[in-house]
Amino acid sequence: MLNAESDLCKTSSLLRNIVINKVMRFQKNSFRTFRLCGPESYRVSDFFSIAFVVFLFWGCKKSSAPVPVTSQKTDTTVTVVTGAKPVVKTNSQKVYVHYMPWFETPATSGTGNWGLHWTMANENPNIVLPNGRRQIASWFYPMIGPYDSDDRDVIDYHLLLMKYAGIDGVIVDWYGTFNVDDYALNLRNTDSLFKRVPLAGLQFGICYEDASLAQVKAATGTDTVDAAQQDFNYLQSKYFTSSNYITINNQPLLLDFGPQGLKTTADWQQAFSVFSTKPRLLSLEYEGGVTGSYGSGEFAWVDATDQANLQGFYQNRAPALSTFFAVAYPGFQDFYQQGGWGSTLFLISYNGAGTLQNCLNLAKTSGTNYLQLITWNDYGEGTVIEPTLDFNFSFLQTIQQYTGVSYTVTELKLIYNWYTLRKKYVGNATVEQQLVQAYNDLVTLDVTDATTIISGIN
Repeated sequence: MLNAESDLCKTSSLLRNIVINKVMRFQKNSFRTFRLCGPESYRVSDFFSIAFVVFLFWGCKKSSAPVPVTSQKTDTTVTVVTGAKPVVKTNSQKVYVHYMPWFETPATSGTGNWGLHWTMANENPNIVLPNGRRQIASWFYPMIGPYDSDDRDVIDYHLLLMKYAGIDGVIVDWYGTFNVDDYALNLRNTDSLFKRVPLAGLQFGICYEDASLAQVKAATGTDTVDAAQQDFNYLQSKYFTSSNYITINNQPLLLDFGPQGLKTTADWQQAFSVFSTKPRLLSLEYEGGVTGSYGSGEFAWVDATDQANLQGFYQNRAPALSTFFAVAYPGFQDFYQQGGWGSTLFLISYNGAGTLQNCLNLAKTSGTNYLQLITWNDYGEGTVIEPTLDFNFSFLQTIQQYTGVSYTVTELKLIYNWYTLRKKYVGNATVEQQLVQAYNDLVTLDVTDATTIISGIN
């Protein structure tokens, strides 16, 4: 509950900018859908509804105070020393998963409140519903409950599940380095995630939300290109130097959800001038022309026309691209209208795991070596493949079959049990050390020993 007017205005400002980001993302998608499929594919009224929300928040005076950021939690358990082994897959296609690092609990948000991606405008996770679930801004509920993205146990749980599903790496939805809105929290959480990725033997990459540059300019006055250069310097020094960073043809991979902030080839030329090695830049589908020679291809995304969009992209657009990413998603059911963030965008039915399977079938014959799963955990839009109380492990089981790993739901449940024990025995040094050993066993693919340890604790 917000009691101070200043807190309300800070929250309203952040909500306003998040809504603007959503408008910009789906204006990009709807423009493309309109061009390909006709105006009936997307309702113009949706934009007016979202614009009304923006108007409601616009009147609050901007605060000059920085967004509070809590420090990284200290890991007091025994040091993890691993020699992670890659899983064997019969499908040679590289499979990456799009990941949201933006979830906060009262312990990590810096305000004592739940983060906005659990609450949107009107939900309160402190309320426990009759079905035992907290009231969160989503139709779906994580199997481990609402979590914070900076939690070391959550990160390891996610990465282990990815590993045993045959997923090769994680691509983070990244808003840059500036202390605007919740970007600083997202950056902290991304850094925490990327520190753990090598321990699991996976790869990591970035999808740049260059639409954030508009908010940066509005809040700080920083020129758009200058802000992008600061972000790119961070990418180059902090991430690209890792041997676990995703590369294609010896170039670090950089996806861009747009372009939306850097709007001309000249902008990209100036922003890219900071790189000693030019990244392999992929834009959102049908938007690669903006980047000119600095772009290297495009990636597909979820669209209101579902499979028709994917078929059109693979058949008509992809053959002309030097690199493209196929896409797979389980469905789409956003919570924006119910959560007070505008109107419902569109609905794609899940059909159990049928929609995901259909996407994977198309990806298999699309002619690319790269697949992006969307998403691991965008609860606001319902494109969630991590285990939930609603779909259990079914999406990851479908992915296991696609990637051709030898593992099944048995290993996925074992990892879930490992996570629950990590939380149950916090502070018990003896059990914590056993669970670290179980983690080491899991990343080195010694499932038998991990099972023995976990069963013994249970």
